[in-house]
Amino acid sequence: MKALILVGGFGTRLRPLTLTMPKPLVEFGNRPMIEHQITALAAVGVTDIVLAVNYKPDVMISAIKKYEVEYNVKIHFSIEAEPLGTAGPLKLAEDVLGKDDTPFFVLNSDVICDYPFQALADFHQAHGQEGTIVVTKVEEPSKYGVVVHAKGHASLIDRFVEKPVQFVGNRINAGLYIFSPSVLDRISLQPTSIEQETFPAMVVDKQLHSFDLEGFWMDIGQPKDFLTGTCLFLSSLSKKGDKILSPASEPYVYGGNVLVDPTAKVGKNCRIGPNVTIGPNVVIGDGVRLQRSVILAGARVKDHAWVKSTIVGWNSTVGRWARLENVSVLGDDVTIADEIYVNGGSILPHKTIKANIDIPQIIM
Repeated sequence: MKALILVGGFGTRLRPLTLTMPKPLVEFGNRPMIEHQITALAAVGVTDIVLAVNYKPDVMISAIKKYEVEYNVKIHFSIEAEPLGTAGPLKLAEDVLGKDDTPFFVLNSDVICDYPFQALADFHQAHGQEGTIVVTKVEEPSKYGVVVHAKGHASLIDRFVEKPVQFVGNRINAGLYIFSPSVLDRISLQPTSIEQETFPAMVVDKQLHSFDLEGFWMDIGQPKDFLTGTCLFLSSLSKKGDKILSPASEPYVYGGNVLVDPTAKVGKNCRIGPNVTIGPNVVIGDGVRLQRSVILAGARVKDHAWVKSTIVGWNSTVGRWARLENVSVLGDDVTIADEIYVNGGSILPHKTIKANIDIPQIIM
């Protein structure tokens, strides 16, 4: 089987992290975002994975080579000379996606969930039409484009309603699809939207079904959602009883859902959790309080710091008695001085902060 991952451009929504690292390689749950997807695809027998990118950073090439060996897959870079939207990249990669008559998966690189690839493939095969969209149920459908089914049919899509004022349903596009190769005949090699052009045409021909996603789902393309996605991901691991989480018996675990890399060091009298990931070679001092936060590789959080709803970037330092909260994001190699308060600060790489940031702002 085959798959295409829509990676796109420079990951501007996840800055300042993506100023240092291409978005697919930013660690989510202590593994690069794209590795979660490659693992899940390889597990269901996908052998060819296309990465649709606007540019090809060298750092990504070396990382991807490693995955080819580790997961026994062939990874192709499909580089767009101009951004081709969400459908154009499928046409550009036609030589891989259309090389035989087996279906192929398409996914947005920002989506994290319990990827249901095997069940999705089985369902797609069973209905025999051209495409299947994975949908997820949301509490506030008025913020999204909603999928509406044909009357009396559980999965055949009748129409899409963008940000409905009145309730028409609560299923939204989850950014994961499976298509038969014939869909490529519908797409021309130019900037094209799969959501606004390809899907409506398939609906007219009664060729598009939906598949309900069970479990958690999040688009983690911006810091606020990255943190929410981390909470959902860790809760999911906890429900499965995954041994990768720190056991509640660890003296520092407070409220559960704590993921600590084996190479990290945690000091005395810390309270960590709920929903915290601590990356490789991180050093946490004594008496530190961490909750709902992501501490990336090589970072240092000094004694008695208080960190909540924050992403601490690689090799950054949080000073003693500092307080960070409200979706603060430190880029690579940022230093927060002792006793500093940061409220929703987005701080670019290599900065040193010696004055309080009282209102949310970008520090360049």
